[in-house]
Amino acid sequence: MKARLEQIRERALSQIKGCETAEKLNEIRVAVLGKKGELTDLLKSMRDLAPEERPKVGQMVNDTRAEIEKVLEETKAKMEKALREARMKAEVIDVTLPGSRSELGHRHPDTIVQEEVERIFVGMGYEVVEGPEVEKDYYNFEALNIPADHPAKDEQDTFYVACAPGAGDLLLRTQTSGVQVHEMEKGRLPNRMIAPGRVYRSDEVDATHSPCFHQIEGLVIDRHITFADLKGTLAEFARELFGEKTGVKFRPHHFPFTEPSAEMDVSCFKCGGSGCRFCKGSGWIEILGCGMVHPHVLEMSGIDPEEYTGFAFGVGLERITLLKYEIDDMRLLYENDIRFLKQF
Repeated sequence: MKARLEQIRERALSQIKGCETAEKLNEIRVAVLGKKGELTDLLKSMRDLAPEERPKVGQMVNDTRAEIEKVLEETKAKMEKALREARMKAEVIDVTLPGSRSELGHRHPDTIVQEEVERIFVGMGYEVVEGPEVEKDYYNFEALNIPADHPAKDEQDTFYVACAPGAGDLLLRTQTSGVQVHEMEKGRLPNRMIAPGRVYRSDEVDATHSPCFHQIEGLVIDRHITFADLKGTLAEFARELFGEKTGVKFRPHHFPFTEPSAEMDVSCFKCGGSGCRFCKGSGWIEILGCGMVHPHVLEMSGIDPEEYTGFAFGVGLERITLLKYEIDDMRLLYENDIRFLKQF
């Protein structure tokens, strides 16, 4: 895989060097860095590597991506400069005319944070996977140890889209946890994955709620996985995302699909834990829910809980974005106010 990565790098840099047009440069970007590009395909094949090799290869892929992106941007800038100079030589400019201003777009703050989270976990050997947004009741609830009469099902107001006899109820997924069931049913073990995606709940729109938002689900299944592995992984994630001095605290909680379960807090990165308005004086900020995968969930997905254990965690993408950029109203992320978005 290292040799293949080097081949992709050398070929991409060679193609960029010989590129003469911006259209061709964009074709190279899509072919190498796009969702169906060579580097993305290489990341998908990381599941075939030994667990101890994945962090190293993940870091190599990140470094290669960064190098290619840098060369692409430098080459693009040179092309634009040369094109601008040629146009200026060919045109007669009336300097008395008012100039025109072009607004450049950029990534949404949610996208910036999601890419940062993916970078952290890919660097630790995780695979980024996707799942259907229109889901069966079985995957959204039952396979996660939430049967029809379970009280937890009443806590989530669900959008049902079809009730076909014999086909199972169809719904807009209320959580990305169903993706872990799809992955476990494939039988590829060990498994280390994160699943970012859009979810839906019948919530009123206010400063902290929306009927459509994003979650990032994480799952690890392997032999001899313990709660200590969960704590170490999430502590490293918090330090990478919020800073090296970030501390973590785990509080007992209950989720139907994990046992034991916990909620994780991070030390307030605004006041350093001394207490402020941002953390409501406690010095801690709730960030995510987690726990060890319930044995019944493993059994329903065809995995022997006597041989394999695992942990799972779920975090709201918007929550991280609001915390990281100190935004106090979730609605700002979706109102497309250019005065707000241009700050990022």
